[in-house]
Amino acid sequence: MASENPLVAVTCTAPVNIAVIKYWGKRDEELILPINSSLSVTLHQDQLKTTTTAVISKDFTEDQIWLNGRKDDIGQPRIQACLRQIRCLARKQRSGQEEDPLPLSLSYKVHIASVNNFPTAAGLASSASGYACLAYALAQVYGVKSDLSEVARRGSGSACRSLYGGFVEWQMGEQADGKDSVARQVAPESHWPELRVLILVVSAEKKMTGSTVGMQTSVETSPLLRFRAEAVVPARMAEMIRYIRERNFEGFGQLTMKDSNQFHATCLDTFPPISYLSDTSRHIIHLVHRFNAHHGQTKVAYTFDAGPNAVIFTLDDTVAEFVAAVKHSFPPESNSDRFLKGLPVRPAPLSDELKASLGMDPTPGGIKYIIATQVGPGPQILDQPHAHLLGPDGLPKLVA
Repeated sequence: MASENPLVAVTCTAPVNIAVIKYWGKRDEELILPINSSLSVTLHQDQLKTTTTAVISKDFTEDQIWLNGRKDDIGQPRIQACLRQIRCLARKQRSGQEEDPLPLSLSYKVHIASVNNFPTAAGLASSASGYACLAYALAQVYGVKSDLSEVARRGSGSACRSLYGGFVEWQMGEQADGKDSVARQVAPESHWPELRVLILVVSAEKKMTGSTVGMQTSVETSPLLRFRAEAVVPARMAEMIRYIRERNFEGFGQLTMKDSNQFHATCLDTFPPISYLSDTSRHIIHLVHRFNAHHGQTKVAYTFDAGPNAVIFTLDDTVAEFVAAVKHSFPPESNSDRFLKGLPVRPAPLSDELKASLGMDPTPGGIKYIIATQVGPGPQILDQPHAHLLGPDGLPKLVA
């Protein structure tokens, strides 16, 4: 039992997810319950992940947290909500068993360290992977075996979708207490092996309007958002699940683009209006439509979250040509050797016809770099002790 052991340490990793049917707007700010269901694709952790170590010990005097190497405030309401929730689940689970009284480990303080292998708060869903990883790591150290949707959701709504690999649905639920607002896997990561994801990083700066404030304002002021949640999303969820199950890229791609566009339309319908897309984002949209028109079918699809970076879905046989089209339209400034990160992409020629179809003036340096990735699994436990971010004293290891 953990209580005999002076120190229990667990290290986990969790993935980023990209919504193809967007979540925007809460019906309960505190419990983080959404006004509509959403659906996402889990990205592979070889390219994008959060790593979190959680350590509990009877010798710790207070809970502490370090994010990307810097000590942070453990008192943040959302971190506190996750901690309360996991300790409550651990107590419930234990009190349901007939054995000895509650183990002491439940009263132990926890030290947490978390790092991302990608820029935080640059519109690359770091809160989702971060809170999913936190929930997963805490569940391991406190021995919680139940569904973690609620724990992750209390940190960041979309984090509950990062608890699973593949294609994931967050069901909005009906109950006031949110017990039925849970994530579930629609299809595993192995379901559509040809699917590829390209993240076009436009700017790695922090965004002007954070998502939390943005969605609150939208819920208060946008009639379009309410219409979307009630009249549009339910049918789109069913449609999207069908396209995924059938591996129908044409349907999947078109609906993904339409839903992204509608989400950004509700941002413009918010008062005062919110705009997350930049000129470069709009150029990318233009490029995708021209590329598809040239081929006479939907071969690539874009989606944008609350930031200017584009996430592109395509199939493996189109990646090389589309990357060449991106390089043609947004010539890399200096780091051309570092422009492509992640999965290898072989260089491909662009036909003169396609160049003519794209018909855009190049925007040098408009895209900083591309991360090539694919659909991936849910959270993982790292067994090797050297993977821990915290040492035997419960403090961050010094990185040599």
